[in-house]
This record gives sequence, structure tokens and C-alpha cells, in this order.
Amino acid sequence: MATLIDRLNESLLIGDGALGTYLYSLGVPRNYCIEELSLSQPYLIEKVHKDYIEAGAKIIRANTAEANAYHLSFFKLEKKLKEIVSSSIRLAKKALGFKEGWIAGTINPIWVRPADPPIDLSTRRTLYEEQISLLLEEGCDLLFFETFTDLSDLLLGLELARNKGAQFIFAFVASFEEGKLSSGQSLKEAFSKLREAGAVLVGINGASGVQASLHLLEEIEKKETDLLGAYPNAGKPEFYEGKLTYSASPSYFGQNVLKFVEEGLNLLGGDYGTEPVHVAAMAQAAVGVKPIKRKLAKIRLRYEVGEKETLPQVEPSLLDRLNIKPVFMVEYDSPKTLSMGKFLEGVKAIEKAGADALTLADNSLAILRVSNFAAAIHVRRVSKLIPVLHVACRDRNLLGLQSELMGLGTLGFRHILALTGDPAKSGDHPGATSVYDLNSIGLIRLLAGLNRGVNAAGKDLKGKTDFIIGCAFNPNTVQFDAQVRKLEAKLAAGAQFVMTQPVFDFELIKKIFNYLKPLGIPIFVGIMPILNYRNAEFLHNEVPGISIPEKIRSRMKNLEGEKATEAGVEFARELGEEILSHFRAIYLITPFLRYDISVRLLESLQSKKTA
Repeated sequence: MATLIDRLNESLLIGDGALGTYLYSLGVPRNYCIEELSLSQPYLIEKVHKDYIEAGAKIIRANTAEANAYHLSFFKLEKKLKEIVSSSIRLAKKALGFKEGWIAGTINPIWVRPADPPIDLSTRRTLYEEQISLLLEEGCDLLFFETFTDLSDLLLGLELARNKGAQFIFAFVASFEEGKLSSGQSLKEAFSKLREAGAVLVGINGASGVQASLHLLEEIEKKETDLLGAYPNAGKPEFYEGKLTYSASPSYFGQNVLKFVEEGLNLLGGDYGTEPVHVAAMAQAAVGVKPIKRKLAKIRLRYEVGEKETLPQVEPSLLDRLNIKPVFMVEYDSPKTLSMGKFLEGVKAIEKAGADALTLADNSLAILRVSNFAAAIHVRRVSKLIPVLHVACRDRNLLGLQSELMGLGTLGFRHILALTGDPAKSGDHPGATSVYDLNSIGLIRLLAGLNRGVNAAGKDLKGKTDFIIGCAFNPNTVQFDAQVRKLEAKLAAGAQFVMTQPVFDFELIKKIFNYLKPLGIPIFVGIMPILNYRNAEFLHNEVPGISIPEKIRSRMKNLEGEKATEAGVEFARELGEEILSHFRAIYLITPFLRYDISVRLLESLQSKKTA
């Protein structure tokens, strides 16, 4: 019987299509753990494999792509890892029977959800090693690494596979249409490194349709000993009536088989959106077709839209200003209605009182307000205050966040406070949906990437933003040490300054100084004037991240009206003076749009500092 390598050299081999797509069409709900089906519905997995085999597939990818402990832990299935891998390989072998074909143990990247912390290298190595060992123990014919976008991650997998004695390793990357991985390497460079690392066949899958795949392969040179593969998608997905549909027909796949052969392919299958009918069309067109041994790369002229550039720096840096003088930042919410008059009146008064910056919340507490982006444009129109824009992850997916941030960058906005955001259901639109593709740390990483000139997918943006990245710190917690560790993670992700929740305790100000001073990062300590006893009780008991000592709340208990407000302002002034004795930056939160109170505090603290 011919070996796998013999067959790849003799004729174009056809691989299977998308496992998930076909399972969804058979009624499996999305977001279900596909790997678990090897245990609960083995007949269904076996049917999928058989249907692809009968369609003409010779390489059968077992249901193990995300059979790793990390992914399975989301479904509380990590203890069933060995059982899942064993059943998946056994079902693929059973479906193949005595027909000619090879069972591939599939390995996907260990995907980390955008809102989750990254997995360290040691843990990642352990996860891959465990999965690879189980696949080899179950006797798969080859290891099939697929849909990798980070070359270093894939090279790690190949190193572990070689160390475990794997003989046949296929390595597939998901390359963008311009021929680059998210980690920045060109397809040509990636293929070269993968072959050096021990891959017997390299290819592309998971990111491109038929024409884009052909376009990518045109620029790849093929030598006589090289083996190439491609698993194109069935076009771009369309979301219709709750389902993802793909437009590329089986005949379209069949019509393009010879074009793939011309680009040097030895193995051709299908990925997202493909089903047995697509594989059957390719198999029919591939009858008697032999792969070519050599091919020159097509030289393609590239036209740059423009030179790389740093986007306009309209705003001066608050951090630079801190080196010269104490900096006063005021939070002043945009209005809940379309009436901007009072808001702009307040902006002018706050500037006149000596503020350096105006920080604008992003629908804080999930309460609907005029977009802080639009409000910042108004602020620029009537003042020279530096806008510091809060950006929450709640309302925008990863695509929307990047689009808005790129827009901010092109307009020269620089100061961003990265926040996870209060859940939508806690606000005035409880039926709204929270997104949370990222959390605050993920957003900080995204901002740092934009400053390097790349988006979340690693694509070159032909320019760089110049964001000054802020993060939040909550000192009002008994788990203070845990908050410091979280802050350290934010700094490691790229944060450049800190804004604290409002502080109501003199000793806490000293504690913040002692703990955070060694971090060497500018800290804007928050102050929020209390207006009355009811306000104090509400803030303490109902607003996340705020804690007001009992003695302070009691101090307000018997005061009413203007006397209560005066007492609250005086206490805030005392706190401000204490803060300025330790820090050079204050973050003043305006209560209930009472900008007159912020103005009074600013004037008092400014005169005290310069006295």
C-alpha cells in the first residue's frame, strides 16, 4: 500500500470539509462543545466522517481540534479529555474502515477569549503537550495543526510534536488576504520556518475563500520536495434568520480545482461553510490529476496607499504637564438629553477655574447619555481643556471598539481611560445587551497595539496612534492587595496613568501613596463631594467601587440643604489638600452635574497649592 507521502506526490489528495458547519446543518446548536459530541452522540460524528469519506475525502480530520483542557474547562469537561480524544480517533477510524485514507489528529490554537487573561508559555506548552501525547497514543496517522495565526505558537506545537516522535506533521496557518499572519510574518516566511521545524506539508486554511486562497498561493514558490495544502472557506458568511450561510457553491469549488493544482497543491479540502457536496465536487474534478513538482512565485507589484505616519498630536500630554505643575482633572458627564447648553456652560466655567482636563464618562452605570466622543468635540470647540475619554467594553464588539479608537486617533484625541464597563442590565435600559469582547486589560493591550501601528488581528495600519493610556484602580476594598496585583497587570499590558475611584478616607490616601508610589506611574486620586446624608448612603451602599466611612456618613446625618452641601464641599477640600501633599494630580468628580461645586473646589485647591 502506498504511503501518505507517496500518494501526496502521485495525485492531488482531497481532504474533508468543515466538521462544525456540517454538524450545525444537522441540528447541533452553535456554542455547543463540538468535541463532547464524540461521547454523547458518537453516531453523529461517525456519520459526518462517513459522509465526507463517501464524498471522496482521503484525509479525515478527527473531532479533536479543541480537545485541550483549557477549552474543555469552559464546559466543565476537562476531566474527560482523554475519553474525548480516544472516542474521537476511534470514531474516525471506524468510519474509514478498510478504505484508503488517513486519520488526522487535529490541533487548533488554544484560543483565549478576548476578555480573559493570556495563558503563560509554560501552561500553553503543557496543554499542547497533553493533547499531542493523547493523539499519538490513540494511533492517528498524522498530526494536523490548523488555523494558526501566530507563528511562534505553531512552532511551539511542532517542537512538542517532534519531541513526542510524530512522523507526519501538517501545519496550516490562517493568513490574511494580504499574505500575513497576525504575528506579522509573511506567508513565505512562515512556510519556510515551518518546514525547518519539521512540517512535511504546509498550507493555509480558515481565513480565506477560494479566490483569496489562490491569490495567496500565487506568491509561493514550490520546490520539488515541497508539499502544499489549502482548505479554503466557502466564501464570506452571511447572517440570515439566525443562521450563518455561505454562498460558494459545490460547483464553484469543483471549477477551481485545476487552478489550485497550478499553484502547486498536493492536498485540497474545505473549511468554514463547506459540506460533503463541496468535497464531492472537488473529488470528481481531481480524478486523474497529478500535482506539479515545481512552481515559481508570481512577483506582484504592491501599491502603498501612503507612507506610514504618526497621526496628528492635537493634544498636549497631561503626563508632560505633570512634570511642570500639579494637574487637575474634572469628570463632567455629558447630558442625558439633546440639550447641550448647560453642559457647555459648565465646561467653560471649569476651564476658567483652572482645570487642565475634562474627563468624559462612557455611559457610566449603564445610564444613557450623549456620546462622550461627540461631547469631546464640543469641549474642543468651546475650550482648551484636554478631553480624557472613558472607553468601556460593554457596548462595542472588538470590531466596533477598534473602529472608534482609530477614528479618535485620526482626530488627534490622545487620552483614553480603558474600562470594562458596568453591565447594561444595571442601568436605565435593562433589556440592552452587554458585549464584553474585551475587558479593561484586553482593551489596554488593544490600545498599545494601535500605538505600535497594528490592529487586534496584527494587520499593519500604515500609521500609529499616540494614545496615552489610562486605567482605573479601586482602593475602596478589603482586597487591596488583589487590586494592586490587578493594577500591575494593567501596567504590564501598557497602561501609562491611573485614575482611582473617589476616596473618602485620609488614611486610605496615605495607603494608596505607600503602595502605588513604587510603581512609578502618575496617579490621579479621585474626589467626589458629598451633597447630603442621603447622597452619602446611596454612594456607599449602591454604587460599585465606592466606600464612605461610617463617621463621615454620620457627620452628614443631621445636616440638610445648603448646610449639608457646604459640609460636603469642605470635607472634599480637606481630602484634596491631603491628596496634594502626596500626589501631583487630582481627579475631581462632579456630582449631579453641579459644576458650580467643582468650580469652588478647584478654586480653593488651586489657591491652596500656590499659596
